[in-house]
Amino acid sequence: MHMNSAPIAVVVGAGGELGHATALSLVADGFTVVAVDRSAGNLEDLPDDVERVIADATDPAVPTPLIDRIAKDIGVPAALVNTIGVFRPANAAETTPELLRTMVDVNLGTAFWLSQAVAPQMQRQGSGAIVHVTARPGLEPAYGMAAYATSKAALVYLTRVLDRELRPLGIRVNGVAPELIDTAKTREALPEEMRARALAPEAIADVIAFLVSGAAAPISGAILPAYG
Repeated sequence: MHMNSAPIAVVVGAGGELGHATALSLVADGFTVVAVDRSAGNLEDLPDDVERVIADATDPAVPTPLIDRIAKDIGVPAALVNTIGVFRPANAAETTPELLRTMVDVNLGTAFWLSQAVAPQMQRQGSGAIVHVTARPGLEPAYGMAAYATSKAALVYLTRVLDRELRPLGIRVNGVAPELIDTAKTREALPEEMRARALAPEAIADVIAFLVSGAAAPISGAILPAYG
């Protein structure tokens, strides 16, 4: 058991570029960061003082034992940031049952089960902040990504529902909605003129860090657009 006075932040999907940037931003803000990813290799270049946990949080059976173990071994999370998401383009006509299921299970389900897992822990300490990463197509319809956009819209709504259920327990739940994040994957997939609008992962990470900070105490149930 680590006895330290620094608040604990769990960053899920910390091996991805946004998760990685978020972990660094929260370390800089004085959090003890627990980085969760399904790949150990993706966590290797995080600072030494970041706790690493290997787990696949997209499996519905994983979040509750995962969060319970973190609470017991490291401490009750003051913040949980979920950066897990999957994107596959397809318009409605091209969408398969498998594609829809994947988008809903990963983009909505992961957020659902992580929130369900961490809420009782945060309730016990009377406070906490949860941040989910949705996307601009979840707020405004976009062409050619029907299943993705719908799953991200459901995540927007889940964030607002959780705010209603958890705010009375002292837990704030917010979302950040980037349009394009400047990651290696984005750079490969997009034409130059679209890439120019992409935001650095660090810029989104700073918005997330704000949302879990004391400065954002009055904010819950918000989806902050981060379109650049």
